[in-house]
Amino acid sequence: MNKNVLETLKMFENGGYEVAVVGGAVRDILARKQVGDWDLTTNATPEKILKLFPTAFYNNRFGTVGIKVGGKVVEATTYRKEQKYSDSRHPDKVVWGNSLEEDLARRDFTINAIALKFVNGKSKIVNGETPSSLLTIDHSQFALIDPYGGQKDLGAKLIRTVGGADERFSEDALRLLRAIRFAAGLGFELEEETKASIKKNANLISKISGERIRDELFKIIKDENNAEGILLAKETGLLAEILPELSICFEVEQKSPKRHHIFDVGTHCVMSMKYCPSKDTLVLFSTLLHDIGKAKVADVTHEGVRTFYNHEVVGARLANQISKRLHFSNSDHDKLFKLVRWHQFSVNENQTDKAIRRFIRNVGLENVEDMMDLRIGDRLGGGLQQPESWRLKLFRKRLKDVLTKPFTVADLKVDGNDVMEILNIKPGLEVGEILQKLFKEVEEDSKKNERQYLLGRIKEFKA
Repeated sequence: MNKNVLETLKMFENGGYEVAVVGGAVRDILARKQVGDWDLTTNATPEKILKLFPTAFYNNRFGTVGIKVGGKVVEATTYRKEQKYSDSRHPDKVVWGNSLEEDLARRDFTINAIALKFVNGKSKIVNGETPSSLLTIDHSQFALIDPYGGQKDLGAKLIRTVGGADERFSEDALRLLRAIRFAAGLGFELEEETKASIKKNANLISKISGERIRDELFKIIKDENNAEGILLAKETGLLAEILPELSICFEVEQKSPKRHHIFDVGTHCVMSMKYCPSKDTLVLFSTLLHDIGKAKVADVTHEGVRTFYNHEVVGARLANQISKRLHFSNSDHDKLFKLVRWHQFSVNENQTDKAIRRFIRNVGLENVEDMMDLRIGDRLGGGLQQPESWRLKLFRKRLKDVLTKPFTVADLKVDGNDVMEILNIKPGLEVGEILQKLFKEVEEDSKKNERQYLLGRIKEFKA
């Protein structure tokens, strides 16, 4: 057991309160894995927790308290009772419970309804090859509370609701998406009744705010099993509710003569996300959406070749709609748009510096590497074996070269003072116009950015 967490548990006990470890920490302990986040539940109210831990703070409006423990934050939540969820989003009101068992009864899935109740303040530290954060389960020290068979479901690798699935999902429809996240993230299956209920109640997710859907969706996408998560969302009908623009792409074939694609558009998008090397969730999401415009523009020539002309333009518009629906920040909205809009950038050995600079301006210098990652995912997600073509490698080199060359008027070896002095003119529009003309020359041929050459060119502008 983490020593700092153990001391925290003892402080609850010394204060006269019950306390138990719950959530992912219990799953990690039972699986003998390194514990990630520690979550506690207690009969102490938030006010009493704050008195026990002066540096603690309220973490949200439902009474969760964050306790600072060894540089991290341990979340402690007061026992709660089952309440009505009239809006399928939040309980009508929060009512404190009287027992741990009562609190576990209102939890979503059996694997989350297991608790290690701290009973006497004694714990055994496990050393050697076992990760130091694990504790040896000793029922004289920690009582394992498992009223809904969570351990059995952990062993069987099943996600099952606590109680009736329809009731659980109608209480808080975000649980529909949470079930997908847990199943994919843990490599589990959805229990039969739970899966059937998700399919039946998928439309309830529309009652959930865009922010909550976005946050839960991003948790799925940032996981290493993100492809499995999205495909499971499709199978259960949830994807059609939260990302209908992507869902319809699974019906659009890409196989045709002269095309390397081996998947339909939807599967290609998912596999592109899977193979995208970026760790940035927004970049992964952009990769997932990069080809969503294809469903709108798909066509077939009389030679049987499938075409998707301007799909990046249409896709960018759809991405805009999605980012607004999911309440993205302005910066994330802008980045998503640019990555989808310009992902079809051409790569060839004859591109001029000007063309490459235009690409950088369109994408944004800050997004160039992210676009490279998207392109790698796009290639691998289309069935190609090599992450980068020789052209893309050349393009990277050209990008690097161009970025060291003049990029704005300010990079010219001459300035407005030179123009005014040589032409004997006053500050005004004419000065800027001449500098722009010089810049266009240098943009086409960076070798012309030599002071003597440019001074000579300025003289040529004399009337």
